[in-house]
Amino acid sequence: MTELSTPFLIVGLGNPGKEYTRNRHNVGFMLLDRLGDDLQVTFSRRKSNAAFAECLLDGKKVYLAKPQTFMNDSGRSVEGLVRYFHIPESQLLVVYDELDLPTGNIRIRPAGGSGGHRGVRSIIHELGTQEFPRMRIGIGRPPGKMDPADYVLQDFSADESIELPLVLKRAAECVRIFVQEGIQAAMNAGNAI
Repeated sequence: MTELSTPFLIVGLGNPGKEYTRNRHNVGFMLLDRLGDDLQVTFSRRKSNAAFAECLLDGKKVYLAKPQTFMNDSGRSVEGLVRYFHIPESQLLVVYDELDLPTGNIRIRPAGGSGGHRGVRSIIHELGTQEFPRMRIGIGRPPGKMDPADYVLQDFSADESIELPLVLKRAAECVRIFVQEGIQAAMNAGNAI
């Protein structure tokens, strides 16, 4: 099976549970929900401790997954999905929040370290590689001396919530470009924003 005929896996990171739904840390889940709405699929299936949906995106098979393991243990779920669906690392895209980017900015990279993000650190540990594409969605730095761990578990502010749908729309378009045209085109589109 060639790489072009293998499916893509788009993973959004977050924490399961209604109390976390609007948290900054759950922007990965928010993007997956946006993609699910756009593609008219629901996350009704379960595999490897993840809620997932299967769909076609411009003729290509794509799995959308939201690990249900809590953020810091995301790697167990992602590794299981990658193994089960035979996903090459180049066709895995992990989406997560980034403190070191201004709110709403999007950055896409083909590989790299965890940057201190515990969910990504878990994925790197379980996959045994950091050579997989990732999309970081900026949530900004906490104000004053607030602990970053507390900040990421707060809901987006009222002003940020107004901007959030536009950010998720741009991020969803970057996912489409990643699937259609590859990582370089997605980087050009996302990093230009």
